Amino acid sequence: MKTITGREINVKANHSKRTFTIRVEGSKYRTVQLSKEEFNSCLHNTANDWADFLKSDDYYLVK
Repeated sequence: MKTITGREINVKANHSKRTFTIRVEGSKYRTVQLSKEEFNSCLHNTANDWADFLKSDDYYLVK
């Protein structure tokens, strides 16, 4: 999916761990484990929602 600015963002959900893996421009990020409600809510996020999410501290860089 693409943001309004044209950045390509790929997101995959891990339902058993309730985390998301986010790939942006060659970098890979993973969310901390989310509550069931928050995880289900994030399943409907747009690319712009994920770009805004990356401005928070609820994720870490995966090497």
